[in-house]
Amino acid sequence: MSRISVVSVMGWSGSGKTTVVENLIPCLRAKGLRVGALKHDGHSFDIDDRRKDSGRFTAAGAEVTAISCSTHAAIMENRPLELSELLARICDVDIILIEGWKGSDLPKIEVHRLGSGKSRYADSKDLIALVTDAEGLCEEIPVFGLDKYREISEFIYGAYSCGKLDFVLS
Repeated sequence: MSRISVVSVMGWSGSGKTTVVENLIPCLRAKGLRVGALKHDGHSFDIDDRRKDSGRFTAAGAEVTAISCSTHAAIMENRPLELSELLARICDVDIILIEGWKGSDLPKIEVHRLGSGKSRYADSKDLIALVTDAEGLCEEIPVFGLDKYREISEFIYGAYSCGKLDFVLS
């Protein structure tokens, strides 16, 4: 078994999750953390261009296709994976920020924007913080403004340092 630190940034579509994660990454890196990011897409996506060699390998039926150059690499798993399998494949980072996976048992930071027209996400037993532009929504957990990335990163770093974001991979 191994442990990694993980926090899910979740909320309804249009709430600002991507913006929050995008701005937290450099804040956490400035604290010396190596940061991984994982995005849940509720729709289908395609990152492998079928006109290129790797896309042709995938189209031919490869279950896994990899591509590499001098600056980066990508591995396409051409099959669905469970969240724990995805997390197990991300290595050499200190913390993984996940966008989505509302239904997981991971520590969660909910992003709620009044302009979205949606209420807060109802089922969030693993909620550790709320990021919102609304006043007085929650008193049980820390609440941060939508653009308070430095403060949010301080909170995450503190939770990381205390082991509160540790997730056990079996």
